[in-house]
Amino acid sequence: MIVDLRSDTVTRPSAGMRRAMAEAELGDDVFGDDPSVNRLQARAAEMLGFEQALLFPSGTQSNLAALMSHCARGDEYLVGQEAHSYRFEAGGGAVLGSIQPQPLANRADGTLELAEVEAAIKPDDPHFARTRLLALENTIGGRVLQRSYLEKALELAKRRNLATHLDGARIFNASVKLGIGAQELCAGFDSVSVCLSKGLGAPAGTLLLANADLIGKARRARKILGGAMRQAGMLAAAGLYALENNVERLAEDHANAERLANGLRESGYEVEGPHTNMVFVRIAPKKIPSLKMQFEKKQILVLPGARLRLVTHLDVDAAGIERALDAFRALTKEA
Repeated sequence: MIVDLRSDTVTRPSAGMRRAMAEAELGDDVFGDDPSVNRLQARAAEMLGFEQALLFPSGTQSNLAALMSHCARGDEYLVGQEAHSYRFEAGGGAVLGSIQPQPLANRADGTLELAEVEAAIKPDDPHFARTRLLALENTIGGRVLQRSYLEKALELAKRRNLATHLDGARIFNASVKLGIGAQELCAGFDSVSVCLSKGLGAPAGTLLLANADLIGKARRARKILGGAMRQAGMLAAAGLYALENNVERLAEDHANAERLANGLRESGYEVEGPHTNMVFVRIAPKKIPSLKMQFEKKQILVLPGARLRLVTHLDVDAAGIERALDAFRALTKEA
């Protein structure tokens, strides 16, 4: 059996999720009459405390639609340099939205220095892009942003008349780690994006949550971006199953990440984390080719690099963690 530690997006739908997908009641979501999509959107909005939710094929598209809904051409959003919406989404805000990102350095805990955020807000002057939006991410690199920090960031945004967007792709990991409701972590944000396939086990799908006016704008952006789907109820059924069955179990992934981190440290590796379901380990550059070859033989999948990210999820159990640790121990014995 393969132990896949590349990401928590690699999971396969469980038997129960597949059954829910097969039995999903379907309609045409472009016309708004897919009952499974409507149930998912209503359930998510209720869970997270928003007026409405809108289903997207991916988190990249959901984040981009949010940017396009908050900002006009020539506007600017403030964002961390490590944020997914800035670093890993192909520059979509600039390329397709004509929106300028203003990246700021993330601190070691994933937060932005709020004094730097405020200093980056542009004056009302035709020489500058108009600063319209503050975008945060929780979790970021597995690190959890505390509610106390979020409240300070939201207060700053409100005082300076900025809208706020939260990339909450893994917001339920943050919720489980902190032991507080996801609704509390989302409170005060104008929009939140929540992924159903990262950790929660759905094959695809992300929800954007906001008030009715912003969701109306995002629906238009989704159409422009090619994200409007027809009988999307099969994906929605998987997402609903994930929300109802796979949130509390994220604690198992966090425990497995801790087990992995501790085992790596005991084997002499330089380890960062665990951060919720992520562990980062330093690999000597000369060891990387051997790591790739040996791990493939042992059916353990990683993304080789000097700073190796290992991600636990519902398809990796405690036995899988031990197999991975055995492979790392063997690597340390090589000359």
